[in-house]
Amino acid sequence: MKIIVGLSGATGAIYGITLLKILRKLGIETHLVLTPWAEATIKAETDYSPEEVMGLSTYVYDPGDLAAPIASGTYHTDAMVIVPCSMKTLAAIANGYSDNLLTRAADVMIKERRPLVLVVRETPLSPVHLENMLKLAQTGVVILPPVPSFYQRPSTLEDIVRATVGKILDQLRIEHDLVSPWGKSADL
Repeated sequence: MKIIVGLSGATGAIYGITLLKILRKLGIETHLVLTPWAEATIKAETDYSPEEVMGLSTYVYDPGDLAAPIASGTYHTDAMVIVPCSMKTLAAIANGYSDNLLTRAADVMIKERRPLVLVVRETPLSPVHLENMLKLAQTGVVILPPVPSFYQRPSTLEDIVRATVGKILDQLRIEHDLVSPWGKSADL
């Protein structure tokens, strides 16, 4: 498999970092795009450097490189995840505004009818945010806000992050053991 992973400047960089770590462990080829604000968020929210995050991916692209292979539908990839996905990035994708590699690669996924998962981060949601999400959901894009579930009884932030990453992997049809399915917990 070839998966494009994009990180935009919304809070929640740890979701993208964790996804990259797990995909690497599973031996899945990744193509990473970090926006400048994603790099700032990584520095602000985590103990990782942007360079360390880039080291988790098979390939890394400059967000300004619109000539990168992933900017073309002729370059086959299996899916794309933007995690976290800012409302700015969501709006650009929803309105076909492909001014950087992250939004162009997402545009390619939509036009080629390939899986695209957006892990949107904002609260509360405005009517504009909801309209953009609806527009994309109607084209087949998966809108996956990182909403924690508590039936697993998470005891750490890592448990909550891994549960969301498990939901992302479920959407990509990638088997994992990050969380137990509903009804499999000891107390259910």
